[in-house]
Amino acid sequence: MGRPNPALRTTAATAATAAAAALIAGTTLGTAPAAAARPAASAVAASAPSPTFHDIPGSGGITLKGNVFTPAGTKPGDRHPLIVLPTSWGLPQVEYLAQAQQLADSGYVVVSYTSRGFWLSGGKIEVAGPPDIADVSAVIDWALAHTAADPEHIGMGGVSYGAGISLLAAGHDPRIKAVVALSGWADLIDAIYSGRTQHLQAAALLGGAGLLTGRPSDELNRTLTDFLGSDLAREPEMIAWGKKRSPITYLDEINANGAAVMMGNAWGDTIFPPNQYASFYEKLRGPKRLEFRPGDHATAEATGLLGLPNDTWTDAHRWFDRYLKGERNGIDQEQPVQLASRTGSGYEGYPDWESVGAVEQRIALGGTKKVFANVDSGADGGIVMLSNALDQFVKLPPVASIPLLPRTFAAVWQSGRYTSAQHIRGTAALHTTVTADKESGTLVAYLYDEGPLGLGKLISNAPYTFHGRTPGRPFAVDLELFSTAYDLPAGHRLALVVDTVDPLYIEHNPAGSQLTFSSPDTDPSYLSVPSGEK
Repeated sequence: MGRPNPALRTTAATAATAAAAALIAGTTLGTAPAAAARPAASAVAASAPSPTFHDIPGSGGITLKGNVFTPAGTKPGDRHPLIVLPTSWGLPQVEYLAQAQQLADSGYVVVSYTSRGFWLSGGKIEVAGPPDIADVSAVIDWALAHTAADPEHIGMGGVSYGAGISLLAAGHDPRIKAVVALSGWADLIDAIYSGRTQHLQAAALLGGAGLLTGRPSDELNRTLTDFLGSDLAREPEMIAWGKKRSPITYLDEINANGAAVMMGNAWGDTIFPPNQYASFYEKLRGPKRLEFRPGDHATAEATGLLGLPNDTWTDAHRWFDRYLKGERNGIDQEQPVQLASRTGSGYEGYPDWESVGAVEQRIALGGTKKVFANVDSGADGGIVMLSNALDQFVKLPPVASIPLLPRTFAAVWQSGRYTSAQHIRGTAALHTTVTADKESGTLVAYLYDEGPLGLGKLISNAPYTFHGRTPGRPFAVDLELFSTAYDLPAGHRLALVVDTVDPLYIEHNPAGSQLTFSSPDTDPSYLSVPSGEK
C-alpha cells in the first residue's frame, strides 16, 4: 500500500531562497560569508526568522561557524523545538538556509554549523570521529543557553556528512529525540569498502573535496593513503577506524536513547550505497522510517536545499513535526518503508524492509566460463555522482551492448524473455563458484535490463575482492548487488555480466590472471532476483 502524497511545503520566502542560492553559488567560487559577532542571548531570542551568524564554541576549544533561525515574534521566555543541522562534507554553514527558513516559519529554532575542519570552522577534518560527536553536544549546550530552544524537544538532521554525524550523535546524546538522516551512512566500511573492494572514485572525490575546502587530520591523510594504496597490512587499522565512525557500532546506544529515526537515500548512491542503510534500519527498535528514491548521492535532496518543492524535505518536516511537536499528521500511520521505483512514478509502501523483496526468483547460471582479468569489458557502473543522476532526471542509466561484450573478458548469462513486466524490488544476489589462478583477484557483477536489440540498461552492480586463495582451488562466492527498485518491461530479459575491471573500484587482479566461473552439481550457481508487488 502506498502513502498519500502530502502537499509540498512552499512557505519559504522567495528572498530567502534566492539568498540561499546566491550564497551557495558564492561559496562554490571560493568565497565564504563572514560570520557576525555573537549577539547576546536576548537578541537572538527576539530575532526575526532570518539568519544570524555566530561563533559557536565546539569541543576541545575550537570555534564552529554557525547560524541561527528563530521563529518570528519570539519573545524572551518563549521556547521552541530545536533542530541542529551539521553541514555536508565540504559545504559551509549556508547549505541549509532555505530549509532552516521553512522550519523557522513553522515554529522551530534552527541552528546550522560548518562541521569542524571545513571552511572557517576550527579544528581538522575528523570524519565524524569523537570530536565531531562532541561538537554536536557542545552546539546543543550553546543553543540552550543562547536561543529560545526547548531542552525537551531537540532534533538532528542533515545531508550526507551531516546525516552520518546526526545518527552517531543519537547514540551519544540522549537529549536528541528525532533524527532525519538523508544520503548518509550507517556502516562506513560497507559503504566505501563493500566486498572488500575500495570504491576508488568515491574515496578520491571525498579526499579531494576535503583538501579543497578544509584541513584533513593526520589520521585521515594516513587512512586515505593506506586505503587508496591498497596497503593490506594496514587493513585492520582501516576497518577499526571506519567502525568507530559507523552508527551501526553504536546501535545499542541509539536504541536505548530511543530517538525517532527517519532515513532517506537514493538507489544509485555511488558514495553510500543503499544496502547498508536498509540493514541498519531493520535493527532499529524505536520509531523509524526508510525512504529510497531514484538518483545519486544527495541528488534526491538537492532541489530542497534551494527551497524548491521536494518530497524528501517535505517528509523530513513531517517527521520533525510528529516527533518534536507531537502533531498527529499521519506520518507514523503510513507504511514505514517508502520506495519510488527508478522507472515508475509515485510511492510504494511496505511494513518493513524484509517485505520489499519477499518473492524470490532464481535464475540458474549454468556452464563454465573463463575470463581473462585486467581488461575492462565495457560493462561499467558509471561515473560517481553523474551516471545515476542522469538516470534520475532523464532515465538514462549506464548502458552496454550485451551481444558485443567480449566473452574473453566478461562472463555473460541471460534469462529468457519475460512475457509480462517484472517488478524488481530489493537486493539481487549472486551465488557462484570461482577458480582463480592467482591468490588475489577482483570481480564485478552487473545486472542489466536487456532490450530486444541487445542494449542493456544497468539495473545494479557490486564488486568483490578476494585474497589468500589457493590457486586452482574452487571457492564459493556470495555477493549482494546494490539494492534497487526497477521495472523490467515485457519482452525484455535479464543479463548478468561479470568482469574484472571497473573505473569505480580498485581492482586486485595480478597481471595475466584468469577467473573461471562454474556451477557444480553439488552447489549450483544462481542469481537471486527479488520482486515486489505494485
